[in-house]
Parts: sequence; structure tokens; C-alpha cells
Amino acid sequence: MTDQTSAITPGWLDWYRGPTEPTFALPAGAVDAHCHVFGPAAEFPFAAERRYTPVDASKHDLFALRDRLGITRNVIVQATCHGADNSALVDALHTAGDRARGVATVRPDVSEQELRRLHDAGVRGVRFNFVRRLVDAAPTEALVTIARRIAPLGWHVVLYFEAPDLADLETFFASLPVPLVIDHMGRPDITRSPDGPEFARFLRFVEANDVWVKVSCPERLTVTGPPALDGERHAYRDVVPFARKVVDEFTDRALWGTDWPHPNLKNHMPDDGLLIDHIPHVATTPTRQQALLVDNPRHLYWPEEAG
Repeated sequence: MTDQTSAITPGWLDWYRGPTEPTFALPAGAVDAHCHVFGPAAEFPFAAERRYTPVDASKHDLFALRDRLGITRNVIVQATCHGADNSALVDALHTAGDRARGVATVRPDVSEQELRRLHDAGVRGVRFNFVRRLVDAAPTEALVTIARRIAPLGWHVVLYFEAPDLADLETFFASLPVPLVIDHMGRPDITRSPDGPEFARFLRFVEANDVWVKVSCPERLTVTGPPALDGERHAYRDVVPFARKVVDEFTDRALWGTDWPHPNLKNHMPDDGLLIDHIPHVATTPTRQQALLVDNPRHLYWPEEAG
């Protein structure tokens, strides 16, 4: 196969090696509900139409991080650099067994046989990207078709969009016949107030619909930090009020994830151990931590255990 590692996107930051041991002890059964695998490219080539070429981040690397940080399970989200070829994702799910579930990328013409194969491997959702700088056009028509096809499987749709675009999309999103999971709190503008009208609109959208929210990626949203590096255990203070508001208002519908290996970061690469120590700043009680890290992801991805 072609060696794709030589074409790594310029400026790409490698994931943090040797993360700090967290001081916050995760509850038993904690789930990292948003992470990825990239390649390895020599085994799972990246899609020709990709917009970036990452550093390899294998299933073995992911599971080593899981064990070091005290995480019990992962939800592995299909990486856009792999397009609709879910081979690397499925391979990781087979290796992890019941310790992982997946979110795939599929096209409207996906066969019923392929959907069933993905389900049997542990896939429980599909992801759609509405971030305008990352896609050529909003994939609304494709999403309608796919949502109807995955509804009988009990899957959900994971949505990635930015806060200013919600006004144009919320009616469409609300019409979909499946639960919705929102990545990274809908990417709010952290320079605005968490009590302001823009974030209030997002919260009311969550309240009015079957919506779950990932309080993930403070390293992407932060403006003033400080970053999760060099032993900083009070990182991303500017993001904390937004994430805490989500957890406080929607304790039973909030999820957390590392976003490892943190694709497309340009400014800094966080220490994943310090990201664990960020959690109690946004989920401030043991009850909220249990819901965020164990009960909520179990309800979505391991419902047979949720009772």
C-alpha cells in the first residue's frame, strides 16, 4: 500500500505521549463517549477525498490510553479522514468487544446487510458534519434518508455544528425521527456569556427535543485557557461555565469524551490526564459525575444494561 504518513497535514500536532496520571478517580464503569482511531494508514488507508492526513492513532494506542486513565469503555466515532469506509472503526470494535461501541459514517445507499453488520459490530449511531468550513454543503437530504433507515435499529444521529448555524438548522434537526447527540456543546462562542441569548437558544433546543449533549473538547473552544498542560489541573476556566450549565440543567442527558487523538488542533495538544482532572469542574457532585460518565452513556450505548 501507499505510504501515507509522508503526507501528514502540515502543522498537524501529534497526540500527547505519556499523559499525566489523573488525580480525579473516575467512577467504576466510566465511558469516554467521543474518541477516534486513525489508521494505521498502512493497514487502513485514508479516504482519497479527505481534507486532512493525520498522524496514525491506532486502536492499541487508544486502548492503552483508556487503561492508563482509568476509563472502562469507549465510544469510537468514525474519523472523517476515513470517509464512509468504517473498516478501522469496526476492527477496533471487534478488538474491544463489549468495552466499546461505535458511531459510523454511512451513505444513503448503504445496504441493509451493511447496516446489520455494523450493528453487530457495536455501532449505535451515525455522525453528520454541518460545520461549514469542513463540508461543501449541509447534508440535509442524506441525513433525512439515513435517519429513517437507522430508526428501526434504535440508533441515533450525532451532529457537529457551530452555534451561529443552529437558528437555520434547529427546525430541521427537530424533525428527525431519532435521538440526537450534539458534539462539543454545539461549539458555543466562549467569549460570550453562558447566560446570553445564543447559548440560551441552544439549551432550549436541547430541552424541547430528544437531545443529548457532549461536554467535550474544551481545548477546541477555549480562548483564554489555561491549557491542560504542565500540570495545570484547573484548565480551560473560560469553558467551565458553559459545560457546567449543561450538566446542571441536563444531568441525565450529558456525555463526556476525550476527543483523542484531538484532530486538527493548531494551538496546543492537551495532556489527556489533565483532561480527566477537568471533569469535576463541570460535573461538581458525585451524582452528576456518575450520570455524565456512566449512566448516560450506558443508556445510549449499552441499553441492555441500563434496565
